[in-house]
Amino acid sequence: MPKINVLSRDVSELIAAGEVIDRPASIVKELLENAIDAEANVISVEIKNGGRTYIRITDNGVGIASEDVPTAFLRHATSKIREKNDLNAIGTLGFRGEALASVCAVAKVSVLTKRKEDKLGTRYEINGSQEEAYEPAGCPDGTTFIIRDIFYNVPARLKFLKKDISESAKVSEIVTKLALSHPEISFKYIRDNKPELVTAGDGKLFSSVYSVFGREFANGLLPVEHTHNGIRVSGYICKPLCGKPNRKFQRFFVNGRYVQSDICVKALEEGYTNTIMVGKFPSCVLFLDVPPEIVDVNVHPTKIEVRFSDNALVREAVYFAVKNTLMTKDTPTQMLLEPKRNFSDKELYVDHDIVKSEQLKFSFGGQSSTKAPEIKSAEPVITPPPLREQPPKRNYSVIIENTGEDEPQETKPPVKQQKPKPQEDLFLKTLEDINSVPYKDNAFIDKKSEEPAPPPQEIRQETELEIQEPVFDDEKEYQFISKQSFEKKEVEIVPEDTPEEIKPVIIGEVFKTYIIIQAGDDMYMIDKHAAHERVLFEKIRHKADELEPQLFLEPIMVLLSYDEYDAIAENTEKIRSLGFEIECDVAPTVAVKGMPMILGDMNPADMIPELARNFIDCKADPKLEIFDEMFHSMACKAAVKANDDNDILELQSLVNAVYGNSDIRYCPHGRPVMIKLSKRDIEKQFRRIV
Repeated sequence: MPKINVLSRDVSELIAAGEVIDRPASIVKELLENAIDAEANVISVEIKNGGRTYIRITDNGVGIASEDVPTAFLRHATSKIREKNDLNAIGTLGFRGEALASVCAVAKVSVLTKRKEDKLGTRYEINGSQEEAYEPAGCPDGTTFIIRDIFYNVPARLKFLKKDISESAKVSEIVTKLALSHPEISFKYIRDNKPELVTAGDGKLFSSVYSVFGREFANGLLPVEHTHNGIRVSGYICKPLCGKPNRKFQRFFVNGRYVQSDICVKALEEGYTNTIMVGKFPSCVLFLDVPPEIVDVNVHPTKIEVRFSDNALVREAVYFAVKNTLMTKDTPTQMLLEPKRNFSDKELYVDHDIVKSEQLKFSFGGQSSTKAPEIKSAEPVITPPPLREQPPKRNYSVIIENTGEDEPQETKPPVKQQKPKPQEDLFLKTLEDINSVPYKDNAFIDKKSEEPAPPPQEIRQETELEIQEPVFDDEKEYQFISKQSFEKKEVEIVPEDTPEEIKPVIIGEVFKTYIIIQAGDDMYMIDKHAAHERVLFEKIRHKADELEPQLFLEPIMVLLSYDEYDAIAENTEKIRSLGFEIECDVAPTVAVKGMPMILGDMNPADMIPELARNFIDCKADPKLEIFDEMFHSMACKAAVKANDDNDILELQSLVNAVYGNSDIRYCPHGRPVMIKLSKRDIEKQFRRIV
């Protein structure tokens, strides 16, 4: 066995520092906690390049005595505790005496500090645990730490740091959490020379919440004040209708210290049982004042995790505080519901079976009759053979007005008659034939039999003409159409061998979820949500770079977490290619100016966090083809839902998109879209056949 050696100070300092300092946010956390313990009421934080190259933290606290400055950077040097019994009643944020020693072991540190009673302050520099300067200096009351080049002497740790924007997001989270936990302190946070956060420091928690999360978030909160078996729970929880798509807006503070506690999270969500929508999570800013003897904050080097001696007691305190607040302070909100359009006008009204065309309009006696439904003639219309290429055909409908013979006619000056063009001869003849038919009681009457004459569609056969456009021959002579072009000729019609396409007929809808259709001797049941989800998914996936944005009249502000905000800011061009128009506002809020039209009237607050999450999960190189999960989510949220009220046009449009399409068999989550039951199977069930 090799000889056992005692590690040198340099090596031991680096190992110990690795337990406390793993990124720039860790340095900010430790130094901010020291500033708060120093009774400061104004704290300024500034970082550059995610804190990798520059961190400055200034406070107006009590400062450090000149003779104690070098001692403060020694390991396990602290003014918070003196004996072991003090560990049972810790009331400060920092107490382990490892923060400054760990920071100076992996970075270049400069300190300016002064107490109120001292005339001069102290300037102290230490790089990699090696003292570089120690001298008097003029400076304001309080302490300023400047940290440069983190991990400059540990390149193995430096390469594991993430992008500057990701490291900045972690620092932003630390600052906002401490700003929420200490509303009596005015915080100012500057990132890359841009102010991002300023709190009032007036001692009101609502002011800090408003500064950190914004007006919309603050207006959706309910105040909490409850005491249970010696544990006081206070702060704010959100209204059930203001739930968030994730748990990033849950903040728990135990004795003024931000902690992560599964017990508190479960108790919070249990309090919202049966009151919040599925897929939504409650947000909160809750403070627990717990007796120090029942909580252990020394179970983790970063002190972010705590351990309670009685978990059930803490769970009950949080649960009853949340439940009582929701029962007493959450008043019903009146909402105006607007009919939701799940399909565009183009999808609804452009159908292969419905062809809009001009119709004849007859007017007799100065009154216009209603339009008769169009009935297509079964007799084929024969056109003359083309000279070279068949020109495009157009259907023209004649609008004929007849003022009647019994009414007095206005005297009009004689008009010079012009010789009608060849194509007008038949129009004039048709007009004479129509005027020769008497009109009585809104029906055409035969003079001899006084029986109703053939309906107007026969006249339509005479008047709705197929006219060829003029063409040019090789000699560029203009060819006019003659009367012979409209003469009907007997030709032999060759029947087609291809069978007529079977078209689905909607029978109805059951449970407002399943569409029942009949196609020939088969019956189908279609899950409308699964079918519409798959249709939208295919449309989004295959045209992801062609999605057109639907611009809003006014931008919609969406509050994100800092890492979500940075993910959006870093991928604005890719997001624009997906049909989103997003402008990064003051962090962590973005202004949504438009969304893809395919998403309809979806709430941007539901989609933008999921969009950001996909970019975060695909950090290496987010591309459109790996966004299937996001496309699933977009399609699922935009599709019609079970129990939605849909009219027959919407259902028919969905059936037309699904029926006969072999690509649409399953929804993006793998559930079947359509099931089939043949007539034979039904008859076997009723024992009509054996």
